[in-house]
Amino acid sequence: MKRREFITKSSIATAGIIAGTTTLGAIPKRFGTTNTINIGIIGSGNRGGGLIPILNDIQGIHVSAVCDILPFRLEQGISRASNKVEAYKNYKKLLDNKDVDAVLIATPFSTHAPIAIDALDAGKHIYCEKTMAKGFTGINNLVDSVSNSKTIFQTGHQYHSSKLYKHVVDLLKQGEIGQITSFECQWNRNGNWRRPLPDPSLERAINWRMYREYSGGMTAELCSHQIDFIHWVLGENPKKIMGTGGIDFWKDGRETFDNIHLLFEYPSGVKAKFTCLTNNALGDYQIKIHGSKGTILLDYAKAWIYYEKGYKKEIADVDGVSGATRNSQQQGKGFPINVSHLDPSRQALIDFRDSILENKQPLSNVLTGANTSRAVQLSLDAMYNEDIRYWKE
Repeated sequence: MKRREFITKSSIATAGIIAGTTTLGAIPKRFGTTNTINIGIIGSGNRGGGLIPILNDIQGIHVSAVCDILPFRLEQGISRASNKVEAYKNYKKLLDNKDVDAVLIATPFSTHAPIAIDALDAGKHIYCEKTMAKGFTGINNLVDSVSNSKTIFQTGHQYHSSKLYKHVVDLLKQGEIGQITSFECQWNRNGNWRRPLPDPSLERAINWRMYREYSGGMTAELCSHQIDFIHWVLGENPKKIMGTGGIDFWKDGRETFDNIHLLFEYPSGVKAKFTCLTNNALGDYQIKIHGSKGTILLDYAKAWIYYEKGYKKEIADVDGVSGATRNSQQQGKGFPINVSHLDPSRQALIDFRDSILENKQPLSNVLTGANTSRAVQLSLDAMYNEDIRYWKE
């Protein structure tokens, strides 16, 4: 499918979904007085399996089924559930289970869209891990399917659920640091990104992130969270994307890059820079938002404001901001932004539960997920083809 055709079709689908943002139609199953949602886990690897203990502790959610094509991963998923679960090697068999109300999809990136579409056809509510879908056709097909469905669909960009991140977005929109001019984002690690293999024949099944057929590499697995955040702040999509990367350190047969460097330009003139490394972890994860009156620095669970000279406010003037402290990551002193919040993954799953029970569209939905997925695909195209990609032709 040509990009122009995709953009036109997705715009029509978007208009249809926006018209129904308050409710998405009647819930296929009416929950009883216990309001318990039976959820099936499709893909019980590191992410899917890692979310099972969190789900066990959320009132109103019951992990009732687990599916994985790898027997040892399936066993790990079953062992993490706090109750007896149904086990499946084929996700379609899980979808046939009428007692399963919702599914969490945590499979390789390339399989998200087809599995999600099958789950929609089966009438299941869906929590689909990021990045939502691979390739323009997959994105378009999934948006169309959700727009014609009456079930709840949430994309797993968990920072969209963070109370801290929401507070920062509110501060930015209120002009706390003035006019936003740029973002600097990084997610650096020191490691080869490989998972151990119990059998060499399972290389692509386990290390799928290394291969372009299945993966978007660090752009899809890491940068997508920060791209999603910037879209949320600005309320717009990039008009121009450029970037570079390479396999420059881990020369082990992988196809996806071991370092990436991206630059986005938005219609408002704001620029955003993204860096991911696998051979140097200095600074780890952070987002810097630069404005005319100051800078906000975000990490996984904390945030600080650094005011420009002449713009420092009395602390009482800024809700949730406390006295200045020295931050080892920066020169000088910043003002910590103090907001009580849960782990973002836990909050996202709680939000998913509430969206189902209240029949409301999640903040991280098929539209926000599609826009981030589209930006990820354009980024990959720009790096792989060594050219500039545009949101519209």
